[in-house]
Amino acid sequence: MTIKIGGYEIGGNRAFVIAEIGNNHNGSFERAIRMVDLAVEMGADCAKFQLRQLDEVYRKRTLRKDGEDLGTEYVLDLLRRFELSVEQHRQLAEYCVGKGILYLCTPWDKRSVDVLEGMAVPAYKVASADLTNLPLLDKLCSTGKPLILSTGMSSREEVQITVNFLNQRKARFVLLHCNSTYPAPLHDIQLKWMDQLRGMHPLVGYSGHERGTAVTLAAVALGACLIERHFTLDRSMEGPDHAASLEHDEFKRLIEGIREIEQALGDGGERRISQGEMINRENLGKSLVAATSLSKGTIIKAEHVQVRSPGQGLSPQHYEQLLGRTLQHDLNEEDFFYPSDLKDERIEPRPYSFGRPWGVPVRYHDFQEYNARIKPDLFEFHLSYSDMELKPDDFLTGTYACGFVVHAPELFANSRLMDLASPDEAYRAQSVLETQRVINITRDLKRFFPQTQRPMIVANIGGFTMDEPLPASVIQAYYERFAKSLTELDMDGVELIPQTMAPFPWHFGGQRFQNIFVKIDEIVAWCHQLQLRMCFDISHTRLTCNHFGIDFYAFAEKIAPLSAHLHLGDAQGLNGEGLQIGEGDIDFVRLGKILRKGCPNASFIPEIWQGHKNGGEGFWIALEKLEGTL
Repeated sequence: MTIKIGGYEIGGNRAFVIAEIGNNHNGSFERAIRMVDLAVEMGADCAKFQLRQLDEVYRKRTLRKDGEDLGTEYVLDLLRRFELSVEQHRQLAEYCVGKGILYLCTPWDKRSVDVLEGMAVPAYKVASADLTNLPLLDKLCSTGKPLILSTGMSSREEVQITVNFLNQRKARFVLLHCNSTYPAPLHDIQLKWMDQLRGMHPLVGYSGHERGTAVTLAAVALGACLIERHFTLDRSMEGPDHAASLEHDEFKRLIEGIREIEQALGDGGERRISQGEMINRENLGKSLVAATSLSKGTIIKAEHVQVRSPGQGLSPQHYEQLLGRTLQHDLNEEDFFYPSDLKDERIEPRPYSFGRPWGVPVRYHDFQEYNARIKPDLFEFHLSYSDMELKPDDFLTGTYACGFVVHAPELFANSRLMDLASPDEAYRAQSVLETQRVINITRDLKRFFPQTQRPMIVANIGGFTMDEPLPASVIQAYYERFAKSLTELDMDGVELIPQTMAPFPWHFGGQRFQNIFVKIDEIVAWCHQLQLRMCFDISHTRLTCNHFGIDFYAFAEKIAPLSAHLHLGDAQGLNGEGLQIGEGDIDFVRLGKILRKGCPNASFIPEIWQGHKNGGEGFWIALEKLEGTL
């Protein structure tokens, strides 16, 4: 169940956050304006105030201070001094519209409802004190607008009576768990009672009066769809609400924490292994491997199988299924078993036909195996930092009748990621030196592949951050430092092509934030300025579009004319990277039409997560599926 308040959906996967200003402006209109500005800056969805007609709310003798207790007298004194006028509320409502934040207000009486109706407020908040005020609730129901009701200082029976009353009138409403003490002691809050409220009505939020933010964050984790916290400029100001209020920095951190929790909560669906987990599973997990060399036709027995790391082969959970099967190919000692070994046939490559140059990714150590099994137009050498210490002559002989591309390492020795845009000048300089080594290696490889006159080097340029994305104001400086790095590289005879990046790159099992070569307008502008061509990484870009809500195919149309080379893999969600073709969100038939028009001569490789396993099985499946689309 969801309801709409303004442009917000209440009850979805995002908590609606109210900055309750109330009377914490202490009667100053200028202070109220300042608090609205800060509420916007904090990221609140709504700035809420309170409106009451004292002569309708209180008895005449109470207003005369005729024998009332000190507490009531104190509250009345504050209200008289701190209330804003109706005209000032109108101005606040207009100001909120201009600032892009919802104005809401709690009416404490029927006349105040009439006033607010003239201001076209999108919903009404009902204070805990009025949860049992059925005549006021009836008036509010007659407006047809959604209601937000705090349930503080009310019994279960009282809450249920009001819920029944509202349901009879077909009202749309949210119940807020609340303890109406200012500030509320932790032992009195009883967050688990949210479950009881949810048994009465599906939409439940939290209105907090406790010190700090931990309890409110916990409420979000427990499913609160709406959060209300009091906001103050200074907790030491006069008035009872200030002590239970959050100041600007606290409130901002609260909202940031809420949004982080929402991301972490997920959708409650099936447990999915994340990209980072898959990386670490590959590195740290266990596999079934051959205990000795085995020939095709062998009936697999227990003595033929061992469990060893890394987790790149068949899971040990399939041990019993593997026993007794007939091996369909030869295995060397400690070769992995794969899921295909549980079947009676193995996927093998065949000649493929595409309307553009195509290839497969390789490492030095498996190049000869691939070259013997398949004849592509090119091979893309994926270098690791350890590969950079090897001699190509130990793996390559003579010349080959095909082209080549090099993919630069993203990680160099001593756990240093390539970053040609780093603000750390020493780090950037080291990245330049390592990149120059890649360039020199690439030039050396040309003697084995004479058909390639100017080989391309695919590179992750850098520009990443560890904890949060960079503000837009500093992005240009990162591109400028990359431009500086280009001037310091000797690229004679080679072409460096940055690849399009996802906003959350995975570097060996841990997530970072990518800041450059992500957004299309920046890419186009800087490619023209620096006279660069791109490697269009299809999977990366789909994740980018998913994250920012961008039309992927519109992005593809813009990047295609700048694309010299393509990495093709499917993608899904925010981190489903390098999926097999057809297992993600991408329509490759539609994409193929865009690529044929925008970059008909760009080469490509299938870049499938762990596609090299089992003799390149993932690549052969991808090439089979891509044939006829490009």
